Amino acid sequence: MLIDSHCHLDAPEFDADRDAVVARARAAGVTRQIVPAITAGTWPALKDVCARDPGLHPAYGLHPMYLDAHRPEHLSRLREWIERERPVAVGECGLDHFVAGLDPELQARYFEGQLRLAREFELPVIIHARRAVDAVLATVRRFAPLRGVVHSFSGSSEQARRLFDRGFLIGLGGPVTYDRANRLHSLAASVPLESLLLETDAPDQPDAGIRGQRNEPGRLPHILDAIATLRDMDPAELARATTANAERLFGLSADAGTV
Repeated sequence: MLIDSHCHLDAPEFDADRDAVVARARAAGVTRQIVPAITAGTWPALKDVCARDPGLHPAYGLHPMYLDAHRPEHLSRLREWIERERPVAVGECGLDHFVAGLDPELQARYFEGQLRLAREFELPVIIHARRAVDAVLATVRRFAPLRGVVHSFSGSSEQARRLFDRGFLIGLGGPVTYDRANRLHSLAASVPLESLLLETDAPDQPDAGIRGQRNEPGRLPHILDAIATLRDMDPAELARATTANAERLFGLSADAGTV
């Protein structure tokens, strides 16, 4: 059994065949997915998507790349959603210092607001940190105690170690399957096993086998195999460990499809 720790199954790219996508994931051994939100406007549809299958677990948050869609009152709405819906995490939230034109101060305001909620409700956070790992580290340090995952991690081994020291995990996905991703290969080979999660970030970040195509959660075994090869370990052992990590972080039962 595998858990896709980051999959945007509510994205419009899946509107035409969402049930078939979930069926393919289940056939591939991906029994559960964490489905993080990006804007307040998407929360109701995400809730409906996750209600369709017991293996789909929602997280609610405000993604830093969608600042134009966020409003200060959305943090108050997020508190209400967390209280009522009891998601498995807060997110996707974080900082993006790569995309031009995203106000860093406004990003920080929304990020900090979501970290406060995660701390208050004792929930993990799902963090986006593109060209911003040091800033994320400095911020989570100020709001400790926190736990969570930095998804699609692309930072250094030293930054990863600092995250582990704070109780955070890192998520690795499709980019690790590319031949020239040498830094990611080194990281995947050396990450402490208890600090690793697998993800697809579907419909984005396809693995090397479907370059340029829509990604989906049923591709997670390809990521598993790539990382197992890099670590010189049995894929089944890696599957068991990363599944246990996800269950522990998100409070999932060891029985597939239940919380």
